[in-house]
Amino acid sequence: MNIYDIAKKSGVSIATVSRVLNNSEKVSKKTRERVMNVIKDENYTPNAFARGLGLDSMRMIGILCTDVSDLYYAKAVSLLEAELRDHGFDTLLCCTGPSLSQKKKNLNLLLQKRVDAVILIGSAFREHGDNTHIKTAAQRVPVFIINGDFSIPNVYCLLCDETGAMAENVRLMYKKGHRKILYLYDSDSFSGKSKLDGFNKAVGELKITGTAVRTEKSLESAKNAVTDALNKDDYTAVLASEDLLAVGALKASQRLLKKIDVIGFNDSKVAECSSPALTSVDNRLCELCPLTVGYLEDLISGKKVPERTVVNSRIVYRDTF
Repeated sequence: MNIYDIAKKSGVSIATVSRVLNNSEKVSKKTRERVMNVIKDENYTPNAFARGLGLDSMRMIGILCTDVSDLYYAKAVSLLEAELRDHGFDTLLCCTGPSLSQKKKNLNLLLQKRVDAVILIGSAFREHGDNTHIKTAAQRVPVFIINGDFSIPNVYCLLCDETGAMAENVRLMYKKGHRKILYLYDSDSFSGKSKLDGFNKAVGELKITGTAVRTEKSLESAKNAVTDALNKDDYTAVLASEDLLAVGALKASQRLLKKIDVIGFNDSKVAECSSPALTSVDNRLCELCPLTVGYLEDLISGKKVPERTVVNSRIVYRDTF
């Protein structure tokens, strides 16, 4: 049993349970007795985090990402940590790498540290097969995932409509006269599939030539893939699932002295520093991260929050389109 179970069985918020544990005068005698009876029946032993939950102390949130050196994850971690700090939370960060066994190990580590909630960054945490470890974790604490989608009780998903964003990129290229578009991607994660679905859907609707090429997530791999494609066919535009791949496409076009329109994705610092500056899709991390922390605070206060929140992307126009 944990503080969330006690709150549910008592019919009160976890903040109320915490006030009972801390002998707060703000709890009525009747409510106190009801909570204490559940605690005694369940032989519940509160930990320091549970005690501190209602007093803005010892509030700890676990964050999992696969690779903090990745610009997208680094930005998300930075935004989340700052927002959590402003709300009086401390954080524990684990970088798991792509291995499922390491993801499970780090998730269990955070639970052993008695965190009050877990935030997963990125759709890499949605496995193609078994996700029971997420379900098990959500039975103990609330789990939030940014840019991922689950249908599991006590898991709260906040994501950008990347399918719609990529489809809109294709339509923008079409309106400008492009009829042969190359798409670069590096992953078959939930996010990767969403973008690829958007690309294929729009290409099919518009009845134009669209070729999707998978490559490694590196500048050189993207540059070589686009060089090969441009040598074989007369593509006039490139879309990419990541800004780094889009910059690789730009370098390929410069090497071949071919002018192409390019749109990247994530609106990272890479897009701003590219020469020419890269037009890119902003997937709204700056809104999703504060929203996640706000929902977490509401949940701890006993309020209901939506299990799935989807925001629209926006395109940031620069020199390449």
